Amino acid sequence: MSKVETEKQDAGAKDTTVEESKADQTYSDVANHGPVERPVGWKYKRYQFGPVKIPNYASPPFQLTLVAFVCFMCPGMFNAVNGLGGGGQFDAKTADNSNVALYSTFSVVGFFAGTIANRLGIKWTLSLAGLGYTLYIASYLSYNHNQNSGFVIFAGSILGVCAGMLWAAQGQIMMSYPPERSKGRYISWFWMIFNLGAVIGSLIPLGQNLHSSSGTVSDGTYIGFLILTLVGACLAWTLVDARSVVRHDGSHVILMKNPTWQSELLGLLEVLKSDVWIVFLFPMFFASNWFYTYQFNDFNSAKFDIRTRSLNSTLYWTSQIIGACVFGYALDTSSVRRSIRARAALTVLFVITMAIWGGGYAWQKQYDRAETSPKNAPKDDWTTSGYAGPMFLYMFYGFYDAAWQTSVYWFMGAMTNNGRKLANFAGFYKGIQSAGAAIAYRIDALKTPFINEFAASWALLAGSLLIAAPFIFTKIGDTVPIEDDLAFTDETYEDVAPLEPSAAPEVQGKV
Repeated sequence: MSKVETEKQDAGAKDTTVEESKADQTYSDVANHGPVERPVGWKYKRYQFGPVKIPNYASPPFQLTLVAFVCFMCPGMFNAVNGLGGGGQFDAKTADNSNVALYSTFSVVGFFAGTIANRLGIKWTLSLAGLGYTLYIASYLSYNHNQNSGFVIFAGSILGVCAGMLWAAQGQIMMSYPPERSKGRYISWFWMIFNLGAVIGSLIPLGQNLHSSSGTVSDGTYIGFLILTLVGACLAWTLVDARSVVRHDGSHVILMKNPTWQSELLGLLEVLKSDVWIVFLFPMFFASNWFYTYQFNDFNSAKFDIRTRSLNSTLYWTSQIIGACVFGYALDTSSVRRSIRARAALTVLFVITMAIWGGGYAWQKQYDRAETSPKNAPKDDWTTSGYAGPMFLYMFYGFYDAAWQTSVYWFMGAMTNNGRKLANFAGFYKGIQSAGAAIAYRIDALKTPFINEFAASWALLAGSLLIAAPFIFTKIGDTVPIEDDLAFTDETYEDVAPLEPSAAPEVQGKV
């Protein structure tokens, strides 16, 4: 290495150290003098009950918790139903076709959903989207009585539109509300609460079918899910607008002041031009839900009876909570530079991809579609000898999914702190993810051999990590300058900048 290059690296390291020192000093100032004063109003009041401090209503932690419970009620119940395999029915064909319709519309709307969320705002987007989940669950309740597969497929297509909107809004909140140093933790908090919904949702059919060896779930299960999704849609109205959110240091979320349909459609194109490197993450997006079809339908539904499927599903989503916690907190390790953490995360993902899916290959070689398809085909129970092996494998699959999703969101959040841009990133993610899922469900509906679906899942996951490596290793830095974030909006530094504790004396003592 030349002397000039060495001097440049040393200078870069010093600059980074100076920037980190300034940031640490800012956090220290806030810690020493107390948090900055908030605007006057009920949304900014804090409460304390003994040693327990409750964040103010318009704070990022409180708002993230609310949106997590919206997803707890809506996508969480969707995951619980689909985690049973075949939507809880014996034959997965109707569920496959419905999910093909769902993810097809999701892939189209999802790609543009950031534009919708930026224009309509968080509350309208999430509340309208939540109703799609209610319709989807209702279609399975109807199917239990009339076997009307057309209604289930129609509900799936409507849910695709709604899900695209919901996940774009959710992604904007989860990635743009927290400060840079806390994004991993915020993502993990969301993912844990969200998957707690799937855990509880899985416990419902487990309790109702504890002594059943049936291949389908009861009406009561679907009714319970339907009510919870409706509650989730209503809960979205308790959120505040993004522009009302104030962080601990007094800074605001970076948004457009006056968004229009034209500005947001043009903004979608601007994102693709200004952040073209995100295309290196597109294969990871595409692979991120592909494996659900194999895991839910070809693993859980194909091999186990309804009560064991319910138990497997409960363990799967519980493992997701553990995976999100482990990866989310690890990604925010303050003693390691963010660029190094990004590279380490990618490396760890590759290692566990080979380890967990390698174990899955050993299991998948033991059975095929032909022996599990007949209606009288025997199903394994948790009392079956050798059940512990596939049980732990399914738990590792759940852990792996949370690790993957948490890392992808964190990678996107490391690219920018701009809420408008992150809504578009979330739309890209969910749209491309859904395109992959639609193809995977269609492949399964065509009765493709299980081993082929397994191999496709493993290959996509491993290959997408290799494609993402150049971006992760060269483009994720230790921080994003606020000037870069503001370049994509009509806001100024004064609109969003952190406040010093003494910067707002006129409101001291009022909140």
